[in-house]
Amino acid sequence: MTASEVARAGKWRFDRAVAKRAILWLLVLAPLFYISYGTANWLALQRMNVPNITFGWEHAIPFIAWTIFPYWSINLFYGLSLFFNETTVEVDRLAKRYLAAQAIAVGVFILLPLRFIFEKPQTSGAPGFLFDVLGGFDRPFNQAPSLHIALLVIIWVHWRSRLSGPILWVWHLWCVLIGLSVLTTYQHHVIDIPTGALLGLFALWLFPAGAPSPLAGFRLTNDGKSRAIGYCYAAGSLTFLLIAAVGTRFSAAFLFFLWPSLALAIVAAGYFGAGVKVFQKAHDGTVSFASRWLLAPYRLGAVINSIVWTRRLAPSVLVCPGVYLGRLPRRLEQSSFATVIDLTSELAGSARTGTAWQSFPALDLLPVPRIDLEKAAEALENTRHEGPVLVCCALGFQRSAAVIACWLVRSGRANSAAEAIRLIEAKGRRIHLTQEMITFREEGNA
Repeated sequence: MTASEVARAGKWRFDRAVAKRAILWLLVLAPLFYISYGTANWLALQRMNVPNITFGWEHAIPFIAWTIFPYWSINLFYGLSLFFNETTVEVDRLAKRYLAAQAIAVGVFILLPLRFIFEKPQTSGAPGFLFDVLGGFDRPFNQAPSLHIALLVIIWVHWRSRLSGPILWVWHLWCVLIGLSVLTTYQHHVIDIPTGALLGLFALWLFPAGAPSPLAGFRLTNDGKSRAIGYCYAAGSLTFLLIAAVGTRFSAAFLFFLWPSLALAIVAAGYFGAGVKVFQKAHDGTVSFASRWLLAPYRLGAVINSIVWTRRLAPSVLVCPGVYLGRLPRRLEQSSFATVIDLTSELAGSARTGTAWQSFPALDLLPVPRIDLEKAAEALENTRHEGPVLVCCALGFQRSAAVIACWLVRSGRANSAAEAIRLIEAKGRRIHLTQEMITFREEGNA
């Protein structure tokens, strides 16, 4: 893969400002990495008994000397990726992702060090030389989460949006080899891989493309209900964390409970004040790659909850000619609508060809903020002339119903919020609305 091929595939051009910023970041990141990584190793060496977390079947994993080449190649891509950006903002974002992953990983290495327990066979030739160089600064510590895997996730995502065609598939294959090499070079145990991937996804989520950090400008909400819901999710997060901590005494598999723990912690942050930004849902209903995977356990729970509550209900009901109220539609149900107006923040949209998707994310169980309520109602009025419109949320009980009620009042089809609620209920749809939710309450989501 030559530089010119990469440039053509990714529509990249050389920019001096980008190159200067990349060099500056490398001058900071490189020494910081070796100092912090080495310090964590040294501190682990001072401990008498450093534990390990290993599956019994891992002993069957072969040592493959040549995989040290893809293992080492991540160092090249680490630096090269900083230069392949179109703006200095992109360089800064990538560097911040590196820095976040490194800081969190090293912090864990210091607080909870783990040891790699397999003995590496003797190697010779070029692989042997690379193993010797690696052994010069590395020690059998710094295991979970694998910083190698965390950086791989960040770098893989960086290039997958910049490459296309056969080169992209070559990139995917090489990244698979890099990921497997942490096992076949006897650098990491299996549990280090998913924990490292989780860390990489968190760094991507923390510094998303085209948007500020979801935690930027965080202010604790004054809304009592929002905080109460946040405490519930925080308690769930802590429960899964305790299960992971206690369960590892019996099996390394319990570390997988870190995934739902982190997902619920992020949702709790949304209710405590970060708002819908934590879900990273765009106006077209799509969610970021990091959000899709990082919050997958929570979204699975939200889907199950939707199925349980709506399994005996019609997917949608006709409220007015061309205007429907319901839950988030399945793919096969979308062809009935020209437009979907989506109020969920926790679930991703999946518009089919021919269906326009407009998302106004709002936190579940809370009143829709005034500005979003008005925008969604306006979108409903503007699109209903183009064909059937579905206004939906996870269940179709509250957020979406509030939008339709607001539209009924604004369009003169109802004289008051109370009348709008009665009109919707008369269609046979169970809703959970109060008049205050429709009269443009200023409080609500952060």
